[in-house]
This record gives sequence, structure tokens and C-alpha cells, in this order.
Amino acid sequence: MRQILIAGAFALAFALFGTKVLIRILAARGYGQIIRDDGPSTHKTKHGTPTMGGIIFILAAIFGYLMAHLVSGTPMTASALLVIGLVVGLGFVGFLDDWLKVSRQNSRGLKGRYKLLAQAALAGVFGYAGLQFADQNQLTPISQYLSTVKETTIYLGTGLVIAFVILMVMSASNGVNLTDGLDGLATGIVMICAASFFAFSYLLAVINGLNRAGAPSLITAVVIGLCLGFLPHNFHPAQIFMGDSGAMFLGLMISASAITLTGQVDASVITEENGGSALLPLLLPFTILAIPLLDFAMAILRRVRAGRSPFTADREHLHHRIMRHGLTQQRTTVVLYLWTAMFAFPTVIAAFVPFWIAIIAGVSIFLLSLKIIQSATRDVVRNE
Repeated sequence: MRQILIAGAFALAFALFGTKVLIRILAARGYGQIIRDDGPSTHKTKHGTPTMGGIIFILAAIFGYLMAHLVSGTPMTASALLVIGLVVGLGFVGFLDDWLKVSRQNSRGLKGRYKLLAQAALAGVFGYAGLQFADQNQLTPISQYLSTVKETTIYLGTGLVIAFVILMVMSASNGVNLTDGLDGLATGIVMICAASFFAFSYLLAVINGLNRAGAPSLITAVVIGLCLGFLPHNFHPAQIFMGDSGAMFLGLMISASAITLTGQVDASVITEENGGSALLPLLLPFTILAIPLLDFAMAILRRVRAGRSPFTADREHLHHRIMRHGLTQQRTTVVLYLWTAMFAFPTVIAAFVPFWIAIIAGVSIFLLSLKIIQSATRDVVRNE
């Protein structure tokens, strides 16, 4: 636990204070993102709002990991070094995209297919290396988990495992990127997702008697810390955007925590006490990331059906649709926070307590979000 707290605390401190410094540097150099005409008026300044906040994410994560291992005196494992290397690689791709957007006000940045190829390549490396490091570093392949589930004969070969990892990383990265349409939205959603993953992995480690500072717990603790440190600067009105470098980073980290977590789970632990599904750990990433993944899937389908490129921007995302009901940026952001929690928290709860308690928790969160939407709608009608 001590190592987890150190990693999260140093990541939080670095993000909280480092972001202030980054904002000054980017603003002084005029590295701001000029918002398009139909974008938020709060960011229509001369040089735009500073972007490339993902730089802080990458540095905070590396700093948190290194300090946790340095202070605790534990050596860096191959899996930890792998995650750091991929963070730097994917972060560089995102940084290049952000830099092209702001250096000459090129709103396009890198072409979509190049970003997808880079994501697929790096995710493939992660999936393959995870298979090689499985025995000694807890990057146990998903197929090994499936083959140990009671009464389950499913087995995924090496190629399918790698394909699953690539799909997870790309979906999460692009889902987070598309969700990043309102101030503080993606940062808060990922923080809620990371907190859910952390609770699940830590509680399972306690029950199974595993190392509580294993890869999933450390990864999610760092993500929680840096999101907490970045959110005060990113919430409405945002002083800085995370950019593609931040979205790709967060997508990779959430994916890494999900993938490393799956191999550590003893399926019988989930089913013995509460009758939960043994396949819950496989469903966990998709339920916890339900909002970003849903928005991503809807965007792709919507644009393809309209005969447009999947990378074409539009104003039909979930947050756009909610705001049409009269909600402000802040209220829309809070509603989507609640919807994320509505999927994430019950899934985690269901692994440890009777299923009906998880259902009550999800319904309660959903009713709270409806109350916020109804309150905003009444305010609009009253003002008219």
C-alpha cells in the first residue's frame, strides 16, 4: 500500500504544480489551440487555450513510478519498464499531432490513419511483450485466464490475444479522445474509470493474498493522481487542454491496467461469495469504459453511414446532445461523470456483494443524473 500511495501522491503533486509551469511556457510561446467558429466562446483568445497537457501526464506518470520504486527500494520490473516505454512512444505520437496543430495553426495535425497505425503498432508490442513477460511479471495473457475459468473451454491463441490488446488500446485511446469535447470531461471520466479499476484490483489482491502494489494497482493509482492534479486546471473554464498526447496516454494506461488485471484474477473468488459471473473481469473494461466506448462507436457508425470519413469532426457527441437540453458545460460534465459511475461502480460492486445491491447503486446514480437534467430543463423553460 505504501508504494501505491507514493506513486499516486507524487503523480498528483507533479501534475498539480507542473501544469501551472507548462501553461506559462506554452502561453509565452503562443502554443495555444485556436477553437473553430462553433467551438466554446470561452477559448476564443488571441492565441487560443494552451494544449499539449499530455506532456504533464507522461512526465507525472514516469516521475510517480520512479519515485515509488526509489522510496520503497523495490526494483523496476520488466512490465513496469514496458509500460513506461509504451507511454513515451504513444505520448510522442500524440505530442507530434498536438504540435502540428498549434505550431502553424494546422487544425488537422497528423492524419487519422497514421495515428491509428502508430496506436496499433505500439499496442501490438504491448500485447506480444505481455505474453513473453507473463510468468515473472504478471502480464498474464487473457487466454490463460479464460482457460482456468470453471466450465469454460474457451482458449485464445497468441494472435487473438494480441488482436484483443490492440483493439482495447485503440478503442480506449480514441474513445477518450472523442470524449474530450468539454472542459474537464475526459479527465474526470478517466479518473472515475481508474478509481473503479483500482478498487477492483486492490480488493481482489487483498482477497487473493497477492501483492497489493501489483501492476494494476500502481498504474491506476498514478492515473488517479495525475488526473486529480490536472483537473483543477482543466475544468471549466479550462486553462489548458490535454490534447491528443493526453488522450492517447490515458487510453493506454487504462488499457494496460485492464489487461494486466485480467491475468491476476482467480475466477472462483468472484463466484463463491456472491454468485457473480466468472467472466466479469473480461467484461469489466467494457463496462467501466462504457461512455467513451459508446461515444466512439456511435461516432464511427454515424459518420460512415453519412458517407463521411470516420475522422471528420461533428457536433453529435453525447455531450453535444445533452447540452441541447439546456445544460451548461459544468452540468453536462457532471451528468457524464455520473453516467460513467453508473456503469463502473455497479460492475465493481457486483464482484464482491450480491448483484441486487449493485443494481440499486446503478439505478440511484442514474436517477441523480436525471434530476440534474430535469432541473436544467426547468431553468430553461423558466427563463423563456
